[in-house]
Amino acid sequence: MRKRLLQVCGTMRLMLRCCGLGRRRRSRLLHRAATYWTYSKLCANSLLYNSFTNSDVLLDSLFEPIYWLVDHVTRWFGVVFVVLVIVLTATIVLIVYVCMLPVILSTYPAGWVAWHLCYGHWNLVQIIFHYYKAVRTLPGQPTQGKSDIPMVSICRKCINPKPPRAHHCSICNRCVLKMDHHCPWLNNCVGHYNHRYFFSFCLFMTLGCIYCSVSSREMFVDAYLTINMATVAPTISFREKAFHKAIIYLWVLCSSVALALCGLTLWHMVLIMCGETSIERHINKKERQRQQQKGRVFRNPFHAGKLNNLKIFLGIEKRR
Repeated sequence: MRKRLLQVCGTMRLMLRCCGLGRRRRSRLLHRAATYWTYSKLCANSLLYNSFTNSDVLLDSLFEPIYWLVDHVTRWFGVVFVVLVIVLTATIVLIVYVCMLPVILSTYPAGWVAWHLCYGHWNLVQIIFHYYKAVRTLPGQPTQGKSDIPMVSICRKCINPKPPRAHHCSICNRCVLKMDHHCPWLNNCVGHYNHRYFFSFCLFMTLGCIYCSVSSREMFVDAYLTINMATVAPTISFREKAFHKAIIYLWVLCSSVALALCGLTLWHMVLIMCGETSIERHINKKERQRQQQKGRVFRNPFHAGKLNNLKIFLGIEKRR
């Protein structure tokens, strides 16, 4: 009886020890897991914490793959866009010479014929010259090494000193002086040295499209009515149908481009009058809001008056 009691007591002690050992091991594992989790959080916070981080930075980080894709696609398709501009402009010029000019020469008075010939060719020369200069002229980049130009910051991408109004273009992979934007239709950045050519091209292309749309308006109405009647009773030849479709193509394309380019040209005119670029407009807007919250008034340091800004942009007058 005594032996059996001792065996039961020993068994009970062994079970209690096993339970206590299991609890200790479980508590040690939980403690170790909690320690690792706390350490991981501390490492993540120390690596990712930034006092300047906000929702804009978070969105930029999330959309970084999309930006990378757009940059590379734009870089490779820039040549395609340039060829497209040349082809569309060449087709419009061809239609004007083949379809519109004979009608003008045969029906208009001598004074109007002279005006059309002079203005049309002058506008065409301006478009070709300014587009060529905008494409071929480098926008300018900061000088490497020592320079007398004051540098205000360091570029985070190319790790080089950056003067005022210079920004890094991720498509061209370089810093650009007085950068406005990267234009895929030029396959080039619009900056300090070619901004004037870009604006002049937009202006003269808008005037040329308006000129073609206004000059071909009556011919477009006749062509549209003739094509509609031909669908009901086909009585016109293939050559006449091609002529009318060419006039419709010219009017629709020139009107659409004139509408789009007119808005772009007016927007850049406003920026030029304010002494800003497209990038600076966005930066100055945020800075203006930040200064307003502090009860201060933000003033653009590069604003020299609307007329003086226009003169400086065109190179007529230098800033004193």
